[in-house]
Parts: sequence; structure tokens; C-alpha cells
Amino acid sequence: MRLAMNLKVTTFLPRPGHRLLSSSSFSASAFASVNPSSSSIAASVDDLAKLINDQPIPVLRRNIPTPFLSSPLVDSLLLRLFAAHVAAPKALYLFRLSLSGHRDHPPSSSAFATILHILTRARHFDAAFELIDDVARSQPVLLTPKSLAVLLSRHAKFRPFDETLAAFDRAERAWAAAGLSFGFDEFNALLGAYCTQGRVFEARAIFRRFYPRFPPNSRTLNTLLLGFKESQNLVAFDLFYHDMMIRGFEPDAVTYCIRMDAYCKKMRFFDALGLLDEMAKKNCSPTVKTITTLIHGAGIAKNPMHARRLFDEMVARGLVPDRGAYNALMGSFVRMGNLRSALEIMEEMEKAIQLDDVSYYTLFCGMKKYEDLEGFWKLYKRMVEKNFVPRTRTVMLLMKVFCENSRADLGLSLWDYLVEKGCCPHRHALDTLVTALCCKGNVVEAYKCFKQVVDRGRVPSDRAFQVLEGFLVRTKKFDMMEELDQMTKRMQALVPSQC
Repeated sequence: MRLAMNLKVTTFLPRPGHRLLSSSSFSASAFASVNPSSSSIAASVDDLAKLINDQPIPVLRRNIPTPFLSSPLVDSLLLRLFAAHVAAPKALYLFRLSLSGHRDHPPSSSAFATILHILTRARHFDAAFELIDDVARSQPVLLTPKSLAVLLSRHAKFRPFDETLAAFDRAERAWAAAGLSFGFDEFNALLGAYCTQGRVFEARAIFRRFYPRFPPNSRTLNTLLLGFKESQNLVAFDLFYHDMMIRGFEPDAVTYCIRMDAYCKKMRFFDALGLLDEMAKKNCSPTVKTITTLIHGAGIAKNPMHARRLFDEMVARGLVPDRGAYNALMGSFVRMGNLRSALEIMEEMEKAIQLDDVSYYTLFCGMKKYEDLEGFWKLYKRMVEKNFVPRTRTVMLLMKVFCENSRADLGLSLWDYLVEKGCCPHRHALDTLVTALCCKGNVVEAYKCFKQVVDRGRVPSDRAFQVLEGFLVRTKKFDMMEELDQMTKRMQALVPSQC
């Protein structure tokens, strides 16, 4: 018995022996306490995300009251479901329900971009285009360059070049059907899909093909410059920039930010710093992002004191530091192993602005690198007390550190915390946890975690299945082996398409 690694799940039917909430308990008790107009949207999102992850689509269809899916609740809910790796058909059903039930107050364009991100991450490109066609007819205002950029970036990553160009053409037809213009911003979205990956060859081919229709503007040239930067070829980067200048291009703050980042990543921090003087000569004022890039560069150069000086100068320049600036400053001290100063910056940041996933991830990485396990446990406890839901890379880091340091109990605690928050952790996190629990003799707990993933319409990896199967055989858990066999057969019968 073996579960193929490329097996996918797209449908969610009640399973034998799987107890579902009744219609009355699901709708009445679950939603009675949820008030989308209240200030406690975060609590509502937690409750709804958990219910949505726990229940199959037929139950959702019967019991979710449409009024609870009005904007802005649906915006926050989709973001949570995206972070929770919810099965794509569930998220799509919820978005369509909100779209049809609130035509006067539809979901925002940000929510539309999020659902496209969920669908394309799961490689449901046909479903994404069907939704775009429907939105073009019913709510054309949702069609924005941002949503197109999400669609094309995933296409460029997972599909051949010709298919991405065909997707661009299909999107243009949808925009035309909606009565919307399709111009420079949409073209830049296509160009950016390849430039952000450093795929300059494809970006140049696109530029040459569409140049007659979309003459380059400043954003187009900045996007191409970004492509050269991401390719990490500094010689080609400088040559392209000078060619832009010869052709009369006037650099802006975005241009300087890209150049600074390119030099910083090649350990040329003082060359990047010198660009501030060049900006002053051209009357181009630095932005928060500009200074943040330099702070990050100072961290790469292992010069945290210069990073601190740049950060403190932001106020003198009339700039207000954002999360990115605080995180860059924090990271510069973490790189030098000065965790005490990094924690002080975290405290400073928490008073001025809320922490985000990058903040926690930066500190966790530093504590792991410098083997401050006591600080690691404390920061994890603090994160949970703040009811913060970490993103996938932070979850993976936490799970790996817990299990590698014989703290599978903390790994299981993290798992339960995420499930309670409506998240279904990534299957690589399941791999790590199942292996650690089984090696500690906690086979039953490992089996429960495995089953929770399956019950939420997700497919565990082949590795998790093999480890769990081996320990069930060794411990003679015949009833669990039989149920595992039934789960496998059900998953193998489903159509492969979900990522």
C-alpha cells in the first residue's frame, strides 16, 4: 500500500465514520456569535476559518449564511484561508457565494486577487479564468493590474512561455468584454512576471514582441531593470542602466531603490550609500523603501551601527518607519549575533507598530543560528499568547527546531494551536511532526495529525504515509492500519489537481 506523492484532492465528501456537525448546530451555534460588523473581526475569522477547514463543501453549501460573507469579513477570511493552505475549491465557493449574495457591496479587488492567488497556487488555472470571465460580466471593477499580476506570475512560474502569452491574450479579451482598457499597467504585469524571477531572456522577448503596442514608460524600464537585478549579473545590470540613461530615461525613487539593492546584495554597500547623494543632486527624495533598502544592505555588510544611524535619520527626513524598516534593522543586529539589541528593537517596534511574520521569523532564525533555545521557547510562547498566526516558513522553522531538539510536545502544541486557528499546516510540517512523534512512541498522536490533514481535503506526502504506516505495523495498530488503508483508497479515487 503506497500513496503516490503527486496525488491530489479536489472534492470533499463526508467520509465513513466521520462525524459532521448537524445543520442546526453548524449554522445556529457557529454563526450566531459571529458579527461581521463588530470590531472583533479577528475572532470571527478564527471561528469561520476553523469551521470551513473542518467541513466538506456540501455542508458549507447548506449552512453558511450569505450575510456573513460581506466585505470586509470576506477579505480577512480569504487571507487567513490562503495562509492556512485551504483546499482551493472551498475558497472559490466562498468567494462566489459572497459575489452573488452582495452585488451592491461585492468583495474588494484585494479579495479577488487573493482568491486568484489561492487558485493559481493550486494550479487551477482554468478555474481562475472562469472566475475572471464571470467577474468581467458581473463586477468588472474587480479586474485590476494587481489581480492580473497574480495570475501571470503563477503562470510564468508553472507554465511554458507560450501558455503564459496565451493567458495574457485571454485576459485582454476578458478586460475588453468588461469594457476596461488594457494598457501599460497590464503589460507591465506580464513583464514583471518574468523579471521578478530574474528571467531576463523571456522578459526581453516579451518587450520586443509588444513594444509596438505598449511603448515603454518609466515603470516598464524599472521592471526590466529589476529583471537584470534579480539575474544577479551586475555587469549586465549596469550596462542596461547606462543604456536607459543614454536614451533619455529619468531615474526615480524606484530606480534608485533597485540600484541600491543590486549593489547591497553584491556587498557594495558604500556604492549603494553614495546613491543618496546622487538622488539629492537630481532632486529625487528618498522614500521609506529607499532607506529600508540601505538598512538591509548595512545588515548584509554586517554594519548594524550604520543601519541604526540610517533608521534614526528617517525621522529627520520626514519619513515614518514601517514594518519593513524595523525588520531590516532587527535583521542587521541578528546577522551579527546581537540578539539582545534585536529584541530591544522588537520591543520598540511593538510599541509603534504591530509585529508581523517577518519579525518573528527573523528572530527565530537568529536564535536558532546562535543556539539560544531558551530564548526560542520564550519567543514562541509570547507569539502564541499574542494569538499571532505564523505563515508557512515560520511554521516550518518552528516545527524543525522543536523536533530536532526532542521537543515533539511543542511541535504537537503548535499543530493544535494552528488547527484551532483554522489553519491546516503545510504537509512538510506534517512530515517532520509525524516522524518526531513516532520516534517518541506517540504513534496515536501522529495518526490523529495525519487524519486531520486528510479530513480537510489535503493530501499528506508520501514520506509521512510511509513513516506512519511503518510504525502502525510495528506497534500492531490494526484498526488504524485498516482506516489508513480506507483513507488511501478514497484519496486515490479522487481527481488529481490540487497542489
